[in-house]
This record gives sequence, structure tokens and C-alpha cells, in this order.
Amino acid sequence: MSEPEGWPCELAPEVDALLGEAWLPGEVFGAIIAATVQINMTRGMVPGSTASAKWPQQRRIPLGRDGSLGVAEYVIVADADPPHCVLTRIQLY
Repeated sequence: MSEPEGWPCELAPEVDALLGEAWLPGEVFGAIIAATVQINMTRGMVPGSTASAKWPQQRRIPLGRDGSLGVAEYVIVADADPPHCVLTRIQLY
């Protein structure tokens, strides 16, 4: 029996632009890409993610070891056709 397929993790324009910045350290770039893979594989239910009390579809995950690089925010769009997630914001430390 095969495992269920993940959901695409799209990038908001601001996140896409950030990934194209020459000053962005490789460690941060890699952490953001790793976050998109985790979001995809878990359909947005990344272990350790936190949800907004008012909007549970909005979630946050730490970037880097123990969140040392920052926080990624994303939204689970489960009722879309097809369902997907959107990485909406990166807050770097």
C-alpha cells in the first residue's frame, strides 16, 4: 500500500523574491527549502508547527536548528481544488 501523496507548497511572491536575494545565506535558503518539503510531505501538518488561535489553517514552524534562523508562516488551503499550502512569510532572526 502506498502512502498518500503530499500537497504542493506554493511560495507567496515575497518568499519567492527572498529566495532570489544574493545576500541570503545558503543555510537560510536550505532551511526554507527544507520547510517546503516538510509542508508538502505532511500536507501542512508539520510536527511541532503551531496554529493561529483565530485561523487554524495558518501555521508557523521554526527555521534552522531549534528555530535559530527564524520562523516560516504558511497557510493550509485544504478546501481548494487541488488542496495545497502556501508559504506566506519568512521572519529571519
